Amino acid sequence: MHDVVIIGAGPVGLACGIEAARQDLSAVIIEKGALANSLVGYPLQMEFFSTADLLEIGGHPFPSLRVKPTRSEALQYYRRVARQESLELRLYERVLEVDGVDEAFTVVTDKGRLSCRKVVAATGFFDVPNRLGVHGEDLPKLTHYYREPYAYAGQRVAVIGAKNSAAKAALECHHYGAKVTLIHRGGALSNRIKYWIKPDLENRIKEGSITALFNTHVRTIKPYLLLLDGPEGHFTLENDFVLALTGYRPDYAFLRTLDIAIGDDPNQTPEHHPETFETNRQGLYLAGTVCGGLRTSRWFIENGRFHAAQIMKHIATGNVEPLQLERRYWKTAE
Repeated sequence: MHDVVIIGAGPVGLACGIEAARQDLSAVIIEKGALANSLVGYPLQMEFFSTADLLEIGGHPFPSLRVKPTRSEALQYYRRVARQESLELRLYERVLEVDGVDEAFTVVTDKGRLSCRKVVAATGFFDVPNRLGVHGEDLPKLTHYYREPYAYAGQRVAVIGAKNSAAKAALECHHYGAKVTLIHRGGALSNRIKYWIKPDLENRIKEGSITALFNTHVRTIKPYLLLLDGPEGHFTLENDFVLALTGYRPDYAFLRTLDIAIGDDPNQTPEHHPETFETNRQGLYLAGTVCGGLRTSRWFIENGRFHAAQIMKHIATGNVEPLQLERRYWKTAE
């Protein structure tokens, strides 16, 4: 029997595995996809907004050729840390349910069963996109995940959204020769767009090389056409591809399978202790971005990595300690 089964092998899940070993707890990490699976799905040439030191786990230095590391560098870093820490990983194995009670759990996967004392779910939110809920959303022309711009050269591309991901995708596709239309239900670009990205997009919109449709909703998606509702009523837009970059959410269906209560607050926050991260189901913990529910900007790698030590200390000692974040994160975590 393991002391802890950790669900999810992203940066926070790996940090949990490291902290478990440092508390003399045996742990296994189960991941339905690849190591650091959410990062695998990021745009291929993505740069993090954070510096490398803020993405470090387990005290392992993160070497980077740039101030802000790339997706490729991060994947190499987390792979190397997992190897150096000799973490027990079971990749491409999906957790189906968790049976039993505290100190006597059975984790059921599509490949077998594991017994453990405690369970930590570090499942993030990148796997479940916020859907538009319109007819035609499942057409192959639409994706909720932007990888690279090359395939869209010479094509009519609609980018839905107005935050960082949508802004970068619109600019990259434009620079690679796509005819880009940015569609946003709000009246302006988000103030959350990074300061070095927003002016470029605003200038491209001002000069007319990128079309921006604000206060506009997608009503229907057709193979070569979009039906839209704008300030002046219904209209159509000729279109080849749709990048619906409208954000993501935790896998609530899976959380309910684990019998984790979901709050009735606007953010649908999963129930958990603010310092130990233990949920309403005794012995089962949450870690990382999943703790924020729909408020996906509350926890991220930079501050979610600190959950690992809190959880493992509580499992090992039963003590409840104040959450220790670096000073720069207190405002974010409040």
